[in-house]
Amino acid sequence: MSYDPAPPPTYPWQPPFAPEHAPGRAPGHRPRHEALGHHSDLRILRSAYRWQRRVATLTALGYFTLFLILSAFAPSFMTGRIGDAPPTGLLLALFQLPVTWLAIVLYERTARVRVDPLADRIRKQSELDAKRGATR
Repeated sequence: MSYDPAPPPTYPWQPPFAPEHAPGRAPGHRPRHEALGHHSDLRILRSAYRWQRRVATLTALGYFTLFLILSAFAPSFMTGRIGDAPPTGLLLALFQLPVTWLAIVLYERTARVRVDPLADRIRKQSELDAKRGATR
């Protein structure tokens, strides 16, 4: 029985295993740039996108949950009036639309400021990696 030192690829797009002392490679040879799959920018992009989703979701759902809790546990507050205005519950319900717009604006702003620049940088780096791989 011979032992095959090459592990099976984890992903179908993963390059074939190249042992350290493969023919045509000098011992200790490492590529100048690591492959994109090992790049820390992907981790940063995932966390930025996760943060973006949480901010937008918690903005809209947090307000809606507050509205539901007030409806269930503070009915006198929700049916109360301030002067000749409609009931407080109706005003809070109507305020849900601007809160939803705020969530959309926050989502767009965090995408433009945090997520899109990271995605563009990763896209450019992957194009450079592909060009380097094609010239080898």
